[in-house]
Order: sequence, then structure tokens, then C-alpha cells
Amino acid sequence: MTSKVLIVALAVQVLFAVFFLTDSLISVLDLRTNPIDWRIKELIDISAAIGLLIGSVLGSVAIRYVMAASDKAAAGMKVASGAFHELMEDNFTDWGLSVSERDIAMLMLKGLSIKEIAAVRESSEGTIKSHSNSIYRKASVTGRGQLQSIFIEDLMDGGVAPSRPNKEAVEAD
Repeated sequence: MTSKVLIVALAVQVLFAVFFLTDSLISVLDLRTNPIDWRIKELIDISAAIGLLIGSVLGSVAIRYVMAASDKAAAGMKVASGAFHELMEDNFTDWGLSVSERDIAMLMLKGLSIKEIAAVRESSEGTIKSHSNSIYRKASVTGRGQLQSIFIEDLMDGGVAPSRPNKEAVEAD
């Protein structure tokens, strides 16, 4: 369903709602000086009611469409999240990170500071800094920004970015 149809349906609903409100106010305040034929008034009322019903049906269809699109987007996010986790695990394995280094790298990617990571892991900041430097060395990066950019680039390339050579392969050449 196109947005133009929904806009037209909304406009029709607003128009007829304004008609009903105006008609009711005219009756309550007794402002009508020249009464219209009751048949014409009934046809107008019936047309307005039909317009409101059509708008309601189209609104229901639009809500179902939006809910389906939302469910699809949520499913896509779930897949992307799983793909990101898989991408992280693959890189962590390629780099040869220890269990502690994997945990710290994941917390770094989540944006936690050295101090926050130390608190979460109940370690000293010096230990976290030491592990961070080891992670950077194994990943062949100079800092957190480059570490994060590895994953961003891989995701932007659909996860098919050419893998960077690991440090051992570079040294072997």
C-alpha cells in the first residue's frame, strides 16, 4: 500500500470528522437558518460514515503493514547481531586471543573505558592496559579506534572484506 493512498484515506477521515463535528455544533448551538432537506442531510451523513469506515479499514491495514515491517526489521537485526558476534569470534580466533583477551576485547568494542572494564572484571587498570596492548599487537592495530574499525569495515562490506594477514604471515614473508 502506497503512502499516497494512506494520506488520501487520512484526509478523507479528517474531512468527514470535521463535517460531523461542525454538523453537531450547528445543531447544538442552533445556528442553521436555512434547514436542508432531511434526505440530503442523511445522504451526507451516510457518505461521511462510509468515508470514516474506509479510513478505519485502511488504517488497520497500514498498522498491520507497519507491524510486519517492524517484525522483519527486528529479525534482520537479530541476524546482524548474530553475524557480528560470529565475525568477532572469527577475528578473535584468527588473532589467537586468550579467553581473558577475548572478554576484554568484547568490552572494549562495547565502549567501556579501561576503568570500567577493570571494575567489571575485578582487575587492576594496569592488567587491563596490559591485555589491551596485547590485543592491539595481535590484531595489528595501534588502538581502540582501529580495532573497532576492523569490525565496522567488515560489516559495511557485508562481512566479506578481505582478511588482513595475521602478524605471523607478514613476518614469514
